[in-house]
Amino acid sequence: MFLGLFALLVDGPFAHAGVMDRAAMEKAFPSPLIVGEKDRDLPVWPIFKQEATATPIVAYAFESIDFAAIPGFSGTPMNLLVALDKDGKFMEVKVLNHHEPVFLEGLGEQPLFKFVEQYQNLSLKQSIKIGLNNASDNKANSANVYIDGVAKATASVRILNQSLLAASLKVARAKMGYGAGRDPDMVGRIKPDVLDALDWQGLERKGLITRKVFSNAEVEAAFKGTAAEGMDDGGGAANAPFVELVFAPLTVPSVGSSLLPPATWDYLQKRLEPGDHALLVASKGRYGIVGEDFQRGTLPDRLSLTQGGLPLEMRDLDLDTTIGFPEDLKDAQWRVFRVISAAGLDPSLPLNFALLVSRSKGQFMPEVVNKPFAFSAAIPERYVEAASSDSKTWVLSWTSRVWELALLVAGLALLAWALSRPRWLTASVSRLHRFRLGYLIFTLFFIGWYAQGQLSIVNITAVIQALMAGRSLGFLLYDPMTVLLWAFVALTFFVWGRGTFCGWLCPFGALQDLVSQITRKLGIRPVRVSGDVDRQLKRVKYAVLGLIVVSACLSVTWTDRLVEVEPFKTSITLNFVRAWPFVLWAVAMVALSAFVYKGYCRYLCPLGAGMGVLGRLRRWDWIARRSECGQPCQRCRSDCAYQAIEKSGKVDYNECFQCMDCVVIYESATLCVPVYNSARKGGAAASGATVIPIVPERSPS
Repeated sequence: MFLGLFALLVDGPFAHAGVMDRAAMEKAFPSPLIVGEKDRDLPVWPIFKQEATATPIVAYAFESIDFAAIPGFSGTPMNLLVALDKDGKFMEVKVLNHHEPVFLEGLGEQPLFKFVEQYQNLSLKQSIKIGLNNASDNKANSANVYIDGVAKATASVRILNQSLLAASLKVARAKMGYGAGRDPDMVGRIKPDVLDALDWQGLERKGLITRKVFSNAEVEAAFKGTAAEGMDDGGGAANAPFVELVFAPLTVPSVGSSLLPPATWDYLQKRLEPGDHALLVASKGRYGIVGEDFQRGTLPDRLSLTQGGLPLEMRDLDLDTTIGFPEDLKDAQWRVFRVISAAGLDPSLPLNFALLVSRSKGQFMPEVVNKPFAFSAAIPERYVEAASSDSKTWVLSWTSRVWELALLVAGLALLAWALSRPRWLTASVSRLHRFRLGYLIFTLFFIGWYAQGQLSIVNITAVIQALMAGRSLGFLLYDPMTVLLWAFVALTFFVWGRGTFCGWLCPFGALQDLVSQITRKLGIRPVRVSGDVDRQLKRVKYAVLGLIVVSACLSVTWTDRLVEVEPFKTSITLNFVRAWPFVLWAVAMVALSAFVYKGYCRYLCPLGAGMGVLGRLRRWDWIARRSECGQPCQRCRSDCAYQAIEKSGKVDYNECFQCMDCVVIYESATLCVPVYNSARKGGAAASGATVIPIVPERSPS
């Protein structure tokens, strides 16, 4: 449900427009290129080229923000200058404007510019995905292209990729007439739970098997008027079949389980990745789907597949098995081809195949004539789920990190279980300290440094800026770790308040806590700030939050500068590899925790202030108190490192970090002074022993 609410917002409106005027366009596309007049109805500039006396159009230039204003990680769309040639190739891609935090005084802009350079000469007719660039030498000829991402900027570059492709496809449809108006990020799925036990005839009746026959006469007619006309010397009768083609989608459970042996069906399901498709194509007659020199495991030399005018790469699976063919197809030539998920095959739309038939004339340097013979197949609606908004490319951000997300969910479940059982967790000081130490290490090393799950004030400013501009919030879905963490933290606001995130799930907070523990082992004791000064300092973070929120409403540029008060990007996202002023600030904030326990969190953190505001949603006071707490006992207040317990004994939940130390004291018969004194009173009455006094408030040290 949480994801669905975001998915509904993916296609929201946008308020920004392009910034390039004629002078800027002419500077971007100098002579011999000529910038034409901007289209009145579509914000596209035709680009011409002077060739002798002719000036043919060579490209269309536009700004991505005019067609796909998808908010970046900061909540503000990136703007790209794009030039598409007439064949749909990227002639130029440049970053005009962006507000991505990781590239602003972080990694620097150079990795972003280098990433964008990879689109040069790639085509919209290719499936462009972000991954390992392991086929860089063959990019121009491959139907599937993987380009290098940018470490620590995964969400930003995926949003850029989505913005570029979505905008370019809109221009290509309008100006070049291909793509059939379909959003390539909206892809249907095979229904895995629809399974019918069918024989071959049953599969044909259900429409799951497609047959197409091309006669000798049809083939000869196609070559009429060419150099290869009449070159078929073994045709036989005109109405006799030249080739009969058969197609079956093996990925459909009803087909795969019916045509393949059980062991092969199980093997195929394990071999295919989510979103992959296995397609069975067979041929019977005088002409086969592959030639005699075809190499198993490669691309078919005669057969091609397209959808919406865009090619999809098929590769032979080299499957050694038997197929449950009927008698009339026992001697058929067949292959099983794999279409990987990155190709974007939509099983809810027709699959358009073409069989290439070649003829040659002449012995020496023969003239070769090729003719394609098209046939189409469709998978019945019962077996497929049509594309919907939740099949956008952000899904790849989730499916590619399944094990990380599973580990995060397990960690969050463990934390919720432990916090919901405070008596178990606080049964002893050692148990709490061991559990807390282990969880802080998990938070810092896995959630923070490895999975890059540091929540930030940038998340809040991004939402503010997107909502004010009327843009969608779908950009949040590109960072699944952040989505899951915010979802969990949002629930904990109602139960425990702000402390669950600030005390347990903030990687920078964990770093400070661990550093403080180490320095205490070295004999450095943190200073306890006097009560009045502590109260005044805690208000500072709310002032910082207010300033940033106002800035988010007024100026994107100033917001980019002000959010740098957070050392999270420097210390967690970039591992302290950054310009020295930012590193100095981050190191200073970490070092401060050795002398003032988690001083940054308590006094400066705007995200902590935001958590404090949202933490007011808490529905009950979960820390138990006794009548003696604060009147006169000050034990818990004296031991509270966050100074979140008032002199009256009341817990200030807006400043509580849920360290549970006071709960340990409350539950202990030896640490809780009222309980200890009560137990001693009974013994003192019988033995005349002296009862220990109530612990007074600790003086600042």
